[in-house]
Amino acid sequence: MTTPTDKKLPGDPDTTGHSWDGIEEFNNPLPKWWLYTFYLCIIWAIGYTIAYPAWPMVNSATAGLLGWSSRGEVNAEMEAAEAANAEINARLASVELTEIAADPDLNSYANNAGAAVFRTWCAQCHGSGAAGVQASGYPNLLDDDWLWGGDIENIYYTVAHGIRNEDDDDARYSEMPAFGELLEPEEINGVVNYVMTLSGGEAQDPSAVEAGAEVYADNCSVCHGDNGEGDVFQGAPNLADAIWLYGGDYDTLVETVTYSRYGVMPNWNSRLTEAQIRAVATYVHQLGGGT
Repeated sequence: MTTPTDKKLPGDPDTTGHSWDGIEEFNNPLPKWWLYTFYLCIIWAIGYTIAYPAWPMVNSATAGLLGWSSRGEVNAEMEAAEAANAEINARLASVELTEIAADPDLNSYANNAGAAVFRTWCAQCHGSGAAGVQASGYPNLLDDDWLWGGDIENIYYTVAHGIRNEDDDDARYSEMPAFGELLEPEEINGVVNYVMTLSGGEAQDPSAVEAGAEVYADNCSVCHGDNGEGDVFQGAPNLADAIWLYGGDYDTLVETVTYSRYGVMPNWNSRLTEAQIRAVATYVHQLGGGT
């Protein structure tokens, strides 16, 4: 409540002493209920900072007398979930891989759990839909084009041990020579043009195809086969199916032949449980690319 200074009435409370354009503000006391509520909030806030993590320190916040933390609460919830799923995880970890699909309950659980594992650990490279990223060396898991096999057992092995990593002695391993150190530029040009025709494409330089076929037969057929169909079990890609991990245009193929490729996949047996590996292998297998 405010009043002009020349109209202050008897019994009016004192003013704050501040004046704006001749108007002064009454110095009314705060309501008791408001003050008590304010004081209780202060007491509650002090108690909260003592009981729960609150004050930032050099390396962390004060822990609080109750020892509660959001991370601890999440861990407790995760442990409760693990305990609830312990029985079915034990079944998943022990059953034959080929028998998972025959058990509706186990198969449903494996696919749902595997999808969660995939989104957490695999989607960064293979994409959220598992379609991979061509030209970056991350395989499409939907197209039924597999190195080292696409059945459930081979997928499981690849997930568990990885590819060309240095952390697992059982990792899948293959290595293409860098033919830039072995062949002349015209030979690389020839073999690239020949390879472009294997999948029904057009050579950039048709006149080089015949010579390229000889270079291929002498240097590449031992791994990729006489007709370029590859060898799944030694990790040699099929060159005749128009599916390319790094791209099938002329410039990309020249780079591949000249310098080779050396993609690496981690071994997940050091980060995931046996049940999680089996679950994600089941999930990937049912995406449509498994055989």
